[in-house]
Parts: sequence; C-alpha cells; structure tokens
Amino acid sequence: MPDLSEAVGEIADAMAREQRRGEVASYIPELAKVDAGQFGIAVATLDGGFCCAGDAEVPFSIQSVSKVFTLTLALGAVGDALFRRVGREPSGNAFNSIVQLEYEQGVPRNPFINAGALVVTDVVLAGHQPREAIGSILRFIRWLADDDGIAIDETVARSEAGTAYRNMALAAYMKSFGNLLHPVELTLGVYVHQCAIAMTCRQLATAGRFLADGGLSTGHRVVSPERARRINALMLTCGHYDGSGDFAFRVGLPGKSGVGGGILAIVPGRASVAVWSPGLNQHGNSLLGTLALERLAKAMGWSVFGP
Repeated sequence: MPDLSEAVGEIADAMAREQRRGEVASYIPELAKVDAGQFGIAVATLDGGFCCAGDAEVPFSIQSVSKVFTLTLALGAVGDALFRRVGREPSGNAFNSIVQLEYEQGVPRNPFINAGALVVTDVVLAGHQPREAIGSILRFIRWLADDDGIAIDETVARSEAGTAYRNMALAAYMKSFGNLLHPVELTLGVYVHQCAIAMTCRQLATAGRFLADGGLSTGHRVVSPERARRINALMLTCGHYDGSGDFAFRVGLPGKSGVGGGILAIVPGRASVAVWSPGLNQHGNSLLGTLALERLAKAMGWSVFGP
C-alpha cells in the first residue's frame, strides 16, 4: 500500500493535467463565476493527521454537502421519527426533481435530494426563528471542524435565493400534503443559507471525521455508532442523487456531493476525505472530485466492499 501523502500528491498532480473539467452550476449565478480549473483534496485521518494538496485551503460553497450535517441535527432532535416524513431509498431522479412527490404523496424519497433536505431543514427549524436555526447549523459545523472562521457566503445565499424557483415549488408541493410544517419562505430561507456555507477541503474533512470514527469527534460523542453507520449508509446509497449507484461502483465509499463541486467521502475506521473541483458531471457531481476519489480508493484499498 502506498504512502498516503504520496498518493494524495500524485492524485492532485494527475487532476491538474486532466483535460476534462465538467461544467459549473450555471443555474446559480454566483457559482457560475467560479474558476473550473481549481482542484483541492484533504484527507483527515483518525489519528489527527492531515494530507492536503492542490487548492485544499480555498473556501467554496458546500451546497448539498451541508445536508449531512442538518440530517445529523434533525436525527438528534426527533430520532427515527424523521423517517415518517422522508424515506431512505435512492431516488433514481435528478436532485431537484418533483416527479416522485406526486405519486408518493409529498414524502421525499430520501434526505439528500432537495425535497428531502427541505423536510430535514423544516425539522431543524422547529421551535426556532430562522436566524436561530441557521446559527445552530453554523455552530454545529464550526464545532465539528474546530474552526470558528467558517461562515455563510451571503453573496451566494442571495444569488441562490433569487433563483430558487424549483426548490420553492418542491416546498410548496410538500406543504400541500402537510409534510412541511413551517411557511415555505421560512424553511427555504434556512435551506438556502445552509447551502451557502463556505468551507475549505481541510475544514470539511475535519468536520466529517466523526462519521469515520463511529460517531466520535476528537473524543466527544456526536452520534451513536449505530447512527453514524446509518448516515454513512444513506450517503452511500443516496449521496450522489441519480449517480449514486455509479459512485458506489467506482469509488465504493459513503459520499455526499454538492453542486459547488465539493464531495465529502467517509472511509469508516480510517479517514474523512474532502475533494473540491467546481466542474460537474451530468449528474451534478464534481467530475474531477469523483475521479480523484476513485483513484484514492483504489490506491489505498479503501472501498467498503474490499480492497
């Protein structure tokens, strides 16, 4: 097995030479301005070590990667009762599809598609003003990453809020079925701001480490081992939308992507990995990020399905 730092460095070099870049998420105007030539990778091991390369210290909009953290908070608030309002199955459709909601009576297929994440955000909002809910999400991520400098990119939040018509439609449709308890604009406002949190690969890898360590973060219990396994299972089966099967086939790790180009991947018992490159593939997942994780899993024998 190669040295981890050597493997990470070689992967970053290979990504710098890669001609394929994908397309940035142009439907959010602020994300369309991001240079698609960037690539970063950070690996946070359970012994406290780090291996970073490329643009690993450049902040980026984590977008749907935030859904891992809000899911954790929602499960802490209501436990498995959450799954009466959102399912646990892969969707097979695009992340912002409204198709399944009609014939499944307003219950989203899983917590990681946009409709499901809106329900999760609705749970986090319960009993709070939107500003308080946003603050609790941000404080949780800062605590996990051990970095109070993590902040919301307000420019991205405004850009996303101004074009969130599809998400507004999803929220309104679920509201019509009684599966959204707060006013649509309040839940959507919290959701938009959580997606606009900006983090570096190093910060994101640190924040995700509790899922690799049986629910522990630097010795502190975040979730039970069973809940950590279940969140990882959802990441593996649903974390890449209608590309989740292909990601599991090629990489073999629990992972959650975002249209900002970030991916958080978990190597249970070993490490948390964050990659970032803004260009997306046809499923809305980072093209170079996926290639890099495939190379890393192969080099280190890290697939959950075996070396």
